Amino acid sequence: MTEVYLEAGKRKVFACAPRWPGWCRPGRGEEAALAALAAAAPRYAEVCARAGFAFDPVEAVAGFEVLERVTGSATTDFGALDVAPALDGEPVAVQEAQQLATLIETAWGLFEQTAALAPPVLRKGPRGGGRDRDEIVAHVRETEVLHARMLGLRERPFPPQDVAAVERVRARILAEIRAGAGRPPEERARSRRPARFVARRTAWHSLDHAWEILDKQEP
Repeated sequence: MTEVYLEAGKRKVFACAPRWPGWCRPGRGEEAALAALAAAAPRYAEVCARAGFAFDPVEAVAGFEVLERVTGSATTDFGALDVAPALDGEPVAVQEAQQLATLIETAWGLFEQTAALAPPVLRKGPRGGGRDRDEIVAHVRETEVLHARMLGLRERPFPPQDVAAVERVRARILAEIRAGAGRPPEERARSRRPARFVARRTAWHSLDHAWEILDKQEP
């Protein structure tokens, strides 16, 4: 049985597996979100294999146990995770922090590799909408500043082509998540969001757009 929580906006619901940062999918309602989460399991299994963690996609979707439901926001309906569940407030053990960091780093690496191998022009939607590769890359890299700030880190926007800046911000995110293990509650309060939530959001964001790039390549 895989434990999940649901972040529900007015029009969209996210289903997320707390143990596995990045394994989060949206849907038009709880059932649709859980179905989307199940459908993404094989892809997420590839992430775990790269990271060196055992993850059986068949066993993982054999059943879901909903631990918590949280009320989402306009950001949820827009299509992004935004509200941390209460379970994220529990202390993070050293082993868990290391697993979070490893999976985040793997998700980032998978995104960068996918983008590097993709053509610059991607297939557009039925009305001609959608971003091409470089626009997606810029968006993902720029959003890391938001993720850093969620952890209470002071970071300023940088040009998305500045790879050194991207690596520096990501390294600070990983260091903060690792350092948060066992940190007293009064010290954890400096973060705007719990480490688990930030880990989940940055991994999800990178994987979501990596899979978008794969899905939008011309046959």
